[in-house]
Amino acid sequence: MTSQIPKNNIDLFYSSNPEVFAKNYLDYLCKVLQAISLKDIATFTESLLIAREKGSSIFFAGNGGSAATASHFANDISIGTNDYKKPFRAISLSDNIAVLTALGNDFGYEEIFVRQLKVLGKKGDILVCISASGNSKNLINAVDFAKQIGIKTIALTSFDGGKLKKIADEGVHVPAEMKEYGPAEDVHMVLDHLVSAFLMRYIKNA
Repeated sequence: MTSQIPKNNIDLFYSSNPEVFAKNYLDYLCKVLQAISLKDIATFTESLLIAREKGSSIFFAGNGGSAATASHFANDISIGTNDYKKPFRAISLSDNIAVLTALGNDFGYEEIFVRQLKVLGKKGDILVCISASGNSKNLINAVDFAKQIGIKTIALTSFDGGKLKKIADEGVHVPAEMKEYGPAEDVHMVLDHLVSAFLMRYIKNA
């Protein structure tokens, strides 16, 4: 007897009618968005502002779709805020394919972020790890190393939060259910645009 994989919300509200499915998906996405802690978003935003004030670096990291979100976050916060006199020094550790393949080939994929932090990171910096599952070994290793050298760690997670949610100094959790990668990654991108929109206007009106 084979065990069936439990269905998540997307499986349950699936419809062969694309219009109905679109409504169901967007309704569910709204539900997930409304369940996020506004206090956690505020704390995350304030940490970025403190890093800017200190001239600290803000490192973003993620795998797969979350790697794209890491790139987008770094772009929106560093360039999108349009402040070059006192910028957010944001960098995505997921961007340099030559570095990633060299480190993966020579030291293993689990070391691709740690090895970069050993070169670039310093006490007082921030590491933002983006992961739906919260269990990516390379991100967990990066958080462990960051803590050793005094880098604040922030986790943007989903599902049950995994290990990252437990070990990071702070974070924002997206309460989508297991294997709901679409809503989880959708909301992480909303967080990017929400936080960046606030920072741009905060700096302009300061």
